[in-house]
Amino acid sequence: MFERVTRLLGPVLPRRFRGDIPVVPVVRLSGIIGFSTPLRPGLTISGVARSLERAFKLRRAKAVALAINSPGGSAVQSHLIFQRIRQLAVENERPVIAFIEDVGASGGYMIACAADEIVCDASSVVGSIGVIGGSFGFHLLIEKLGIERRIYTVGERKAMLDPFLPEKTEDVAHIKAIQQDIHATFIGLVKARRGTALSGPEAVLFSGEYWAGRKAMEFGLVDRLGDLRSTLRERYGDDVATPLIAAERGLFGRRIPGVGRTHVAEFSLWPGFAEEIVSAIETRALWARYGL
Repeated sequence: MFERVTRLLGPVLPRRFRGDIPVVPVVRLSGIIGFSTPLRPGLTISGVARSLERAFKLRRAKAVALAINSPGGSAVQSHLIFQRIRQLAVENERPVIAFIEDVGASGGYMIACAADEIVCDASSVVGSIGVIGGSFGFHLLIEKLGIERRIYTVGERKAMLDPFLPEKTEDVAHIKAIQQDIHATFIGLVKARRGTALSGPEAVLFSGEYWAGRKAMEFGLVDRLGDLRSTLRERYGDDVATPLIAAERGLFGRRIPGVGRTHVAEFSLWPGFAEEIVSAIETRALWARYGL
């Protein structure tokens, strides 16, 4: 019955509701993963879950496309988004194609690995399969300023890596051990998803280095070079519909954070202005690592 109605109303129905036109919904995953302030919400599982569910449950969808442009961020949020994509793909029996735009690095590449196929541009930056963390040391500065640091803890390691205290060798060893555990998880995920496609030496592939698209394809990190529109039209025909499944809007029309955002800086004169400046600087630094 539904098919008969759609055939009769075909000329006036939106393309994605017409049974004779293949549909591949697109979810855009753009920006820093996890790192968030009120004005600069990052990619998180809570922000993208609803859009992913809507895309995978779209009737007659031939596949789901992920438009990825991210330099990474939180390892946990990257993994949660990866897992949700895989769960939805299995539950709905939908193939997934990831399209890396400017950058699919670190956590951004982890999310891309949730796809059954990864496509990128020849100039895309891909890889950075590693773990990074950083801080500052201010103890010499506060000594020069004559400032006394007072800190009260219960638990002898509670102030570990405090930037206002001298760095301790055992604290650095502890944080590096955690990073190694996270790195091992990342490596295992890439191996499980990319399998025999990986062709580069492991010492290079998992060193945290990154490459342009052609080299990434040579190493088996991506499957082919191309772009979303051309690839989907080649595969599903020139009439393929590619509706963008954007974030839902809240009460006042503002998009709910997470999907379709870019890395353009935003500023506002409000009580958290200093936090926003720090956020913008750190965000800019993360993109700058990949020449952007």
